[in-house]
Amino acid sequence: MLQTPRLILRGWQPSDREPFARLNADPEVMKYFPATLSRQESDELIERIESHRQTHNFCFWAVEERSTGAFIGFIGLKVPAFEAHFTPTVEVGWRLAKEFWGKGYATEGAKEAIRYGFETIGLNEIVSFTAQINLRSIAVMKRLGMTHNQADDFNHPSLPSGHPLQRHVFFRIQSHA
Repeated sequence: MLQTPRLILRGWQPSDREPFARLNADPEVMKYFPATLSRQESDELIERIESHRQTHNFCFWAVEERSTGAFIGFIGLKVPAFEAHFTPTVEVGWRLAKEFWGKGYATEGAKEAIRYGFETIGLNEIVSFTAQINLRSIAVMKRLGMTHNQADDFNHPSLPSGHPLQRHVFFRIQSHA
């Protein structure tokens, strides 16, 4: 479990499934993903996240607001499951319910995940990427101190040619240890 002044990043609990399914079914939250997820697909995503945690000892952790205990989404670290010019690597990522947007939670939680990646796991670099039209996530990456080199941008291999979300921007941050 990781903590910030306002957040707890923790393992997944059965009670997270319903609010996570609502989050994944929200067209606004999933705007920069190919589709919303059904309840079954959302539950299967939790299973994949937990499997990743068992394999790598880190994952996209469930996140709760410390002051209320409310489940707000996920933030954490992941080894991407596709091949690209920058893999193998570890990415930092987040997905929050829209009622928790605009509070700085993605930045706060991602900073803690990055700290954990560098100080506990011993990573030298952490990356992040998103569809080039996802300006909110790009702003978070910039607030995290990540750098963008346009030459690293790529077409996501899971999306068909010409898909409006295919082109992705790529950011990275180096450990200062």
